[in-house]
Amino acid sequence: MDKVKRIKMNGKWKSWWIVCLLLGACTSSVNAQQQITLDLKQTIAMANDSSLEAFRTKNMYLSGYWEYRTYKANRLPSLTLNMTPAEYNRDITKRYDSSEDLDVYRSQQSFYAYGNLAVKQNFDWTGGTFYLYSELGYMRSIGDNNYTQYTSVPVRLAYSQSLVGYNAFRWDRRIEPLKYEKVKKEYLHNAEAVSEQATTCFFELAMAQAEYDLAKENVASSDTLYRIGMQRLKIASISRADLLTLKLDVVNARNTLQNAISSLKRAMFSLASFLNLDKNTEIRLKLPGHPADFRVSADEALTSARENNPTFLESRQNILEARQTVDKTKKESRFDASINASVGFNQVAEKFNQAYKRPMQQEMVSVSVSIPLVDWGVRKGKYNMARNNLNVVKISSRQNEISVEEDVIMAVNDFNVQQDLVKSAEEALDLSIMAYNETRQRFIIGKADISSLTLSLNRQQEAQRNYISALQNYWLNYYKIRKLTLFDFASGFSLSDKFDFENRSQFSVN
Repeated sequence: MDKVKRIKMNGKWKSWWIVCLLLGACTSSVNAQQQITLDLKQTIAMANDSSLEAFRTKNMYLSGYWEYRTYKANRLPSLTLNMTPAEYNRDITKRYDSSEDLDVYRSQQSFYAYGNLAVKQNFDWTGGTFYLYSELGYMRSIGDNNYTQYTSVPVRLAYSQSLVGYNAFRWDRRIEPLKYEKVKKEYLHNAEAVSEQATTCFFELAMAQAEYDLAKENVASSDTLYRIGMQRLKIASISRADLLTLKLDVVNARNTLQNAISSLKRAMFSLASFLNLDKNTEIRLKLPGHPADFRVSADEALTSARENNPTFLESRQNILEARQTVDKTKKESRFDASINASVGFNQVAEKFNQAYKRPMQQEMVSVSVSIPLVDWGVRKGKYNMARNNLNVVKISSRQNEISVEEDVIMAVNDFNVQQDLVKSAEEALDLSIMAYNETRQRFIIGKADISSLTLSLNRQQEAQRNYISALQNYWLNYYKIRKLTLFDFASGFSLSDKFDFENRSQFSVN
């Protein structure tokens, strides 16, 4: 029996071992699959789709979008049902007894129910509000004198209006659409900022990747040259000092490779984190080819910035809101007056079917006025503060606009210059590669010394860095211009128009 148990236990352990092997194989397979190759366009697309910054930007836009939808909904009629389904009271109250000609305390019980159906419509042109509603109430008194009553308002039309001249609805009609337009442009502006950040992370990894490839190639090349040097030392073709220099190059190349590996891991982890990918994802990049040769006009860029940049829209919004405050404080500093009027029908009866028969006409008009006699200059002070604040807002807004205009001009100039720098850096890289290969061959056959070989290698590495840096600056300036102007000068399309076309059904506000 013990033997049988041992056989069963061994069988269980073997089964468990097989499961572990399968899980390990699956895990290794998954890890092996965590390798992707990206170009710049794919990186930016992933950043604007999956990065945490893109999620934050989109939710900021949705907050403004629903705020604007709320404003639009407030301009439409609203239907509201107000109810008190049941209200029961039992208390002792003081009543006048006419037979005894004195006040007495009596116990009373009552039941009450009420319902109101109201339609409300704001009227933008005057700033008033229309009401149309119907009411029904029920009351039953329980005690020594039982009675039941129904009270009804079949229909009543009412209007409420401020008479001071300040119309908040009219100001909302000017400000709220501008606020939504600014929110939309801020979303596009932030999306281009994400593209800028993705471009920075992309080229940081591209630089680290190029440094790693060069370091790995340098290790192999230095090993080969050191072996050749040892052979040439045997025939006295080079000195022992030159051989030691080659040996030093081998050590330095291996140390450089280790540093390049660390830098590559950091850059890869940074890009994977930004794209919201698994931290173990291995990313290989493909550098963009030679960029399209086109120039951006500074005047056209400034025109697009003034139309689309959210800073200009924010300036207009701030000035409008400051003017709204001035208008409100100015008109409210005089006096406060309002009018309320209503016309309709009502009736009261002891039976429900009698509560709607031959209703009585009901009218009501009230005018209320509040005139400040002595307020020690409080209202005047508020008006002066609002007027001074308007001047401050105008100056601050103009300063922000000038700053954006300077950024646009500098970005356009840098972009136009950078196209020539990319061509020059690409040519320099090709020449440095050919020069290094030629010098390496000359060293192998003994026609070049160590100093020439080292200098040629350094020039090639510097040319590689300059080329990647030139590409990075070109694309950073390209997306910076798009961010500042919200216009794609490469395709000739407005980013705002493109957004409206692509999201016309999802984010319709009409």
